Amino acid sequence: MLDPQLLRSEPEALADRLAIKRYVLDVDRLRSLDDQRKNLQTELQSLQAERNQSAKEVGRLKAAGEDAADLIEQTSGISGRITQIEGDLDGVRTDLNALIHGIPNIPHESVPSGDSDAENEEKRRWGEPTTFDFEPADHVSLGSGLGMMDFETASKITGSRFVVMSSELAKLHRALIQFMLDLHTVEHGYQETYVPYLVNAESLFGTGQLPKFAEDQFMTATDPAYFLIPTAEVPVTNIYAQAIVSQEKLPIRRVCHTPCFRSEAGSYGKDTRGMIRQHQFEKVELVQLVHPDRSWDALEELTGHAETVLKRLELPYRVVTLCGGDLGFSSAKTYDLEVWLPGQNQYREISSCSNFGSFQARRMQARWRNNETGKPELLHTLNGSGLAVGRTLVAVMENYQDANGAIRIPDVLRDYMGGVEIISA
Repeated sequence: MLDPQLLRSEPEALADRLAIKRYVLDVDRLRSLDDQRKNLQTELQSLQAERNQSAKEVGRLKAAGEDAADLIEQTSGISGRITQIEGDLDGVRTDLNALIHGIPNIPHESVPSGDSDAENEEKRRWGEPTTFDFEPADHVSLGSGLGMMDFETASKITGSRFVVMSSELAKLHRALIQFMLDLHTVEHGYQETYVPYLVNAESLFGTGQLPKFAEDQFMTATDPAYFLIPTAEVPVTNIYAQAIVSQEKLPIRRVCHTPCFRSEAGSYGKDTRGMIRQHQFEKVELVQLVHPDRSWDALEELTGHAETVLKRLELPYRVVTLCGGDLGFSSAKTYDLEVWLPGQNQYREISSCSNFGSFQARRMQARWRNNETGKPELLHTLNGSGLAVGRTLVAVMENYQDANGAIRIPDVLRDYMGGVEIISA
């Protein structure tokens, strides 16, 4: 959420900056609602003061044995008007909050202009796209040929966009998770964290998924409703909701492995083949909460931590800076890591690393105490996949395949696989 004071004082300047995200800020409506709120508040405070003064006078008259009937009637009329204004004010506040809560984060000045992912800017590459002396298969064909990846049975059990994996392929999936967790905890200094897979609406509001992206969430029918997490970002970042942490504890780095659940309401017809876009998938998520002066350095650091996974697996990838039109609602700047998939003959996203500035922290009131002033200030929050496990599995399968459809195990994973060097039918 943006600073309300900034919205009041510089709405036109904000509108210009938000246009990079292809968001149109309704400045006139914003000003109108805020003016209504201020006018109603002023009138309410005046009437409340008048009612209090009248009540005191009624008390004085009664104590003196004088007739207070007219003043009591007048005070009753004031109370009725106060009730009416309070209702009007609640309505205006609701409309104003709905408008403010729907305004995305301001993009950083370095974010390039553009309408879609086609206009994202490549920042760097690592490795060369894998080449073969045969026509490479995609992960669906490879998994089916091994008899270890079954989409039809998953569809029977649940529906489309799910998978059943078995034997060494399931073990490879688990090995990737353990490798990522070990790398980030031992070498990168993250604290491993376990969290609930169900969260409340307040938590999703805090990180920006609600109210704008309600249709993308899976929700229980209970009262109160719970939501299956779309990413570990939600519960991990919300650990610090309504909290004030000491300056000495910064930066906070947490890593968390969870399943993730997304309805993909706006993505039907996209990536329907295989494991690229599923309703249930696994991620190892990196989350940082940092001093505001360090957040841009932290973004480069966190992105580098995610890149290390790909380097250790020797998977070719590139880093792209998302343009304004492709930038997420809560993000001020995002780098996507895109891994090379031979079966698709293209780079595909495997991680998004974002700096949210104070946007999420303001929504959830996550703060740190400044030692110099003694006052609490908003933290800056960041996160990134380190990595999306299913897509990493896909990348390993396609980049390490042979002409017979077998999968060679990357060197760094062999200990996690109990010494297995190749998966074959």
